[in-house]
Amino acid sequence: MNQRTKLSDIIYYSFVIAFSFLMLYPILWMFGTSLKPETEVFANAASLIPVDWDWLNYPEGWEGFGGVGFDVFFRNSLFVTGSVVIGSLLSCSIVAYGFARIKFRFRKILFACLISTVLLPIQIILVPQYLLFQQLNWVNTFYPLIVPHFLGGTPFFIFLLIQFIRGIPRELDEAAIIDGCSRFGVFWRIVLPLLKPALVTVAIFAFMWSWDDFLTPLIYLNSVEIQTVSLGLRNFMDAEAGTSWGPLLAMSSLSLLPQFILFLFFQRYLVEGISTTGIK
Repeated sequence: MNQRTKLSDIIYYSFVIAFSFLMLYPILWMFGTSLKPETEVFANAASLIPVDWDWLNYPEGWEGFGGVGFDVFFRNSLFVTGSVVIGSLLSCSIVAYGFARIKFRFRKILFACLISTVLLPIQIILVPQYLLFQQLNWVNTFYPLIVPHFLGGTPFFIFLLIQFIRGIPRELDEAAIIDGCSRFGVFWRIVLPLLKPALVTVAIFAFMWSWDDFLTPLIYLNSVEIQTVSLGLRNFMDAEAGTSWGPLLAMSSLSLLPQFILFLFFQRYLVEGISTTGIK
């Protein structure tokens, strides 16, 4: 290795480390500040390391408020997010298979409508959707957060799976049909196992988007007992009594753990699914 190559490697890795630190700084600041006493949060805001360590922020935040512990918010979020992931995987994979493999009337028009909904802002459908769920008496329940994902899923996920299925050779479908497989059998036995990287990608994105969602729970969940983590964090902020910054940041740090663990174990499938490499 010559001197020029060595120097370029040093510059490259120095830039990567510096940029990584810049990207991770808000998370490191949040974790460091969660261990600071209330008086030090703003007095020593620039420092990542507390002067006085206050571990009581975590048990205080976990106790919650109004007799509802933060474990309730975690259970609610895990239930909602798990249901959203399952619904997205089932509905999106079936819809994507239909568009990618089955020829039917108005397929191109319906696919164009599907793609156009990706560009549709959520604010446009917010009011009619709320009125619909209100007529069904679903307000203040988990149904508005879960059921839509079982009835068509998310257009972005469908598009991702369609592109992946198109990379699977049709000869596999034809061979399975010759062997006696039905259309559903081809989907279940041939296509679905080969969709593993793309399905993991859908699951990760669905988990992250649902776990971080604030607007939808804010609109439909009124009772404290059924609120999710995002709403539970908001409850630490009070315009009259002030904001409990230590417990708020402590619970914010804990709320990142499920996403971090999920990404840590499935990042290989995430990269493979996004790149839609197809069959090896």
